Amino acid sequence: MGHINRLKEQCDRKILILDGAMGTEIQKYNLTEEDFRGERFADVPGQMKGNNDVLNLTRPDVISDIYRHYLEAGADIISANTFSSQRISQADYHLEDYAREMAYQGARLARIQADQFSTPDKPRFVAGDVGPTNKTCSMSPDVSNPAARDITYDELFDDCCEQIDGLIEGGVDVILIETVFDTLNCKAMIDAAFTMMKKRGVELPVMVSLTVSDLAGRTLSGQTIEAFLASLSPYPIFSVGMNCAFGAPQMKPFIERMGKIAPYYISAHPNAGLPNEMGAYDETPESMAPQIAEFIDEGLVNIIGGCCGTTPDFIARYAQMAEGKKPHVVTQRPQ
Repeated sequence: MGHINRLKEQCDRKILILDGAMGTEIQKYNLTEEDFRGERFADVPGQMKGNNDVLNLTRPDVISDIYRHYLEAGADIISANTFSSQRISQADYHLEDYAREMAYQGARLARIQADQFSTPDKPRFVAGDVGPTNKTCSMSPDVSNPAARDITYDELFDDCCEQIDGLIEGGVDVILIETVFDTLNCKAMIDAAFTMMKKRGVELPVMVSLTVSDLAGRTLSGQTIEAFLASLSPYPIFSVGMNCAFGAPQMKPFIERMGKIAPYYISAHPNAGLPNEMGAYDETPESMAPQIAEFIDEGLVNIIGGCCGTTPDFIARYAQMAEGKKPHVVTQRPQ
């Protein structure tokens, strides 16, 4: 059975559990600048701490540990630690030439752990995580020159092809394009995903997860959810959803809207509430449980997980609550 059919069969049968935050878990290890650098990058200029993806190369033990904790908590899908494993983001750390290797190793480490936990009854999937980058194809960085762009579609496409090629070679089951704030960026990533799949002769499901920048539900580049879904309609997407930006209560009405009109499976991985004035997240697994229960009990989602501030304890709680519950029934694609 192909990757898409395997995931589809699981999504039709039950609510799947996605993992939680990677950065939140990494912080618990109190890693030093030296941990991030390792011997390999000891002489690279600038600061390396904060470049979580380089840990795939310098502290694979830590990343493997985190994957394992989420699998032990009951995650069906773990996200590879590859959110920034492309040249654009790695340029900040002078590591552009290692971006593909980070993508490959992040996926490979996840694959090893997922295979150890997979059973016939509960297969575990690895999602190759493709983050939004820190540049936008749609908006100008210069107020006085609206036509200016930091990056072109073609540059972004090429960099994402390299990243996704590494993810596929590393053994991912799914491509997860997440924290999308710019639809044109998203299209470059989707194009890159389908281009590399074709080149490698594989078919993988593509999940797309949006982040909105205000309670009116618009993306940073100004689209409503309806407009965003219309932009995606030419592509054979597996699922759409939302992550980051908000906690569960603020996200819920948008997920409901998506579910009514989107001909795809629906995913949600909200933050552990809204950040406090220190930038930390105050929600606990206990306080989040009733909020997430609404998504599950009302049949709004096929895939549920956590974003910033969530930990394996959150995911374990979500897995318990989703047990035996009916997943969202997908709106039929118009004939």
